[in-house]
Amino acid sequence: MPEKLKLLSWRDVVFIAIPSLLLILVAFWVAARYIKPAPPARMVISTGSEGGAYQRFGALYADVLAKNGVELIAKPSAGSPENLQRLRDPNSGVDAAFIQGGTTFSKSDDDALVSLGELYYEPLWIFYRDGVIKEDARVLDLRGKRLAIGQVGSGTQRLAMEMLSVNGIDAQNTRLISAGGFEVASQLQAGEIDAVLVVGPTQSALVWALLYSPGVHLLDVTQAEAYTRQFAYLKHLVLPRGAIDLVQDIPPRDIQMVSTTATLLAREDTHPALIWLLLQAASAVHGEPGVFQKPAEFPHTERNGEFPMAQEAVRYYTNGKPFLQRYLPFWAAILADRLLVLLVPILAVLYPLFRFAPSIYGWRVRSRIYRRYGELKFLESEVEEDPQRHTRDEWLRKLDEIEADVSRIHTPLAFADMFYTLRQHTGLVRETIMKRTAS
Repeated sequence: MPEKLKLLSWRDVVFIAIPSLLLILVAFWVAARYIKPAPPARMVISTGSEGGAYQRFGALYADVLAKNGVELIAKPSAGSPENLQRLRDPNSGVDAAFIQGGTTFSKSDDDALVSLGELYYEPLWIFYRDGVIKEDARVLDLRGKRLAIGQVGSGTQRLAMEMLSVNGIDAQNTRLISAGGFEVASQLQAGEIDAVLVVGPTQSALVWALLYSPGVHLLDVTQAEAYTRQFAYLKHLVLPRGAIDLVQDIPPRDIQMVSTTATLLAREDTHPALIWLLLQAASAVHGEPGVFQKPAEFPHTERNGEFPMAQEAVRYYTNGKPFLQRYLPFWAAILADRLLVLLVPILAVLYPLFRFAPSIYGWRVRSRIYRRYGELKFLESEVEEDPQRHTRDEWLRKLDEIEADVSRIHTPLAFADMFYTLRQHTGLVRETIMKRTAS
């Protein structure tokens, strides 16, 4: 009999272990479906023209991403329209791009793009030479002049044409020159053109050069508020007197301006970890106070945008950096995050398994003993009701069969008391048979 008493019933262990193992494997499979692969070590961002603000900000973004082990490749372009075209082309290799407000009005139904928020104000600067128009002139007074409206395909030219067209200015009555970059500053000073329209932040090199150019003035857009009603993506800004240079009093008076906002767009399939990095770079680069913005005013969620906000961007602007990235290096945080996504469903399966598997194991062992108890009780009831139905030897033969079956039960030591109690009760039934039946 000792060989029947073991520490474990391996048959029951296997019976429970195999389904449990299959359940764990299924949990692994389900969890793996929700784990994105590790983020790539490089990404491409479409910026703007050589020397422009977008190119400058792309270089600053690259510095932030490089500190986290990701190479950011800045790809120059003609401007926002080309950036948007690249994002829409899945074969361009571009993951994100700077987009000027108002560029995306021709939204396509199959666009798989998301917004990462607005980055900064991009005012429209209209510079003109001495004597071209009066100091209190309007945009309308530029009709008939020689106007540099930005390079072909640029966001500057797009906005300039919209502003001019609502004032009745077009190529039929005005000389519109597709030019941009530093050469227009020298052309304006040389009298080769009469006015320059530029879209960009205060830090733009061209804007800065024109602000300090002698004999060049900044047009006061007195109808700025009216333009914001005409174009929903425009905002009314005021450049305060002396905001550029208090000593030289630049500008010499408050200037009314209209402005778009620069937006960061990304492809919908861009790895979430890279989106987090871009958002952190945007906060580091654009969060400082400026002439038109307060500290930490930018970046922020896009208002009335053409594209939906990325879920990561919504969480970032609501809660800040991901919890793990606040305390761990980027690569360690990403690794830990992926492991947590994998382990949570596994633990959700393992906890009930460890809790209920012993109970199921005990139930299986006890069920075999209880089944023999049922047979024993049934035999005892038959003897009590009609002991003459069989002879004593026949009753004992039935009992011997049950007892032999009991002796073959493999019972773990933890349940040995139930096993021996069953054998004792078998003896009691034997006594009952001996008393109630004839020899």
